[in-house]
Amino acid sequence: MFCSRCGTQLSDDASFCYKCGTATTQGGGQAVPQPSEASAGSSRKEQIIAPAGTSSLKCPSCGAPIAPKFGEMVITCEYCGSAVTLGNQGWTGIEKQSMLALKVSSVDEVNSIITPMMDKGFLHRHLHEDSTQEEMNLSYVPYWIVSVSARTTVATVNVASQMAQTATTAALMGVILGGMGGGFRGGGRRRAFEEWAGIGIPPLLGSGSLSGRFMAFGMGMGYGGAGMTKTEQMDANYNFPVVALKALMEYQPRDYQFDLEDRTLFDITDLPKNIKILNGDISEDVAKSQAKTLVDQLQSEKAHAKYHMIQQITTQSDVGDLELLYAPIWFAKYDHKGEKIVLVIDANSGRVINSLGL
Repeated sequence: MFCSRCGTQLSDDASFCYKCGTATTQGGGQAVPQPSEASAGSSRKEQIIAPAGTSSLKCPSCGAPIAPKFGEMVITCEYCGSAVTLGNQGWTGIEKQSMLALKVSSVDEVNSIITPMMDKGFLHRHLHEDSTQEEMNLSYVPYWIVSVSARTTVATVNVASQMAQTATTAALMGVILGGMGGGFRGGGRRRAFEEWAGIGIPPLLGSGSLSGRFMAFGMGMGYGGAGMTKTEQMDANYNFPVVALKALMEYQPRDYQFDLEDRTLFDITDLPKNIKILNGDISEDVAKSQAKTLVDQLQSEKAHAKYHMIQQITTQSDVGDLELLYAPIWFAKYDHKGEKIVLVIDANSGRVINSLGL
């Protein structure tokens, strides 16, 4: 159908014109007459350029008014559930928008997850019982799910080669020290050691330099050479979640993956009416940059956990597409003798995303 005021073509289920804000129904809910195709405006995919100081915009999908708060860059329309994001050219609709179903829906279910976690271990004995709950709320939080392919090259120390050369060095030191204690200055053992080692006296090191002879021997044995290191490759693909709110960056997942196979297309009508849907203030470009940085850090952590002697780590990450995922999240805050404890629970899987203060 078409807007009766400006002629813009609208979807059949639009309640408002996204260009001028005019309601598309009259009295008994009948659609307004449609003007000719020639008078139709631009398509609903067109970007909305917001003038400076604008406090109200129109949803690009249904035309309903939306009023972003200061700093918000990702907004969910409360009428149709479509999300819009602010880019360099204005507000545009987000093409890939999904959600996770709410499975941990009651406080009792959350407590059944939290209690054993807080009381786990001898030091945490009765921690949940002795703590005062300050907050327990459930919200749908937007996350940018960024596709990142990481290729990490790790230069590690060859432990076997190092142990062999360390043993050789120890044996050499024994020869040197033994020579020093038994007439080394006399020249006999010194010459014998030189013949055994198969080295001459490098001119730059000086003919009387014991350390020079030792260094030359070490180089002759290949100490510090290519045989001491080997290269390992660590490749990984991530659908990395970046929380879309600056206020929640403290709870940014470090090594957590949502169950994306369980996600569906976002439909606001499938959500309980009493659950708040949060808007975001982190743009797509910023999310991609953060995802790359966080993946590089994660690859480094995994490399150090796997290899104990590392000389160098190099990671190349390719950032691909992203989508906006609405995930149901429980935030639980406790006070334990003045110390704050915060738990962030994925209400879809029941797993803990973050635990601060434990």
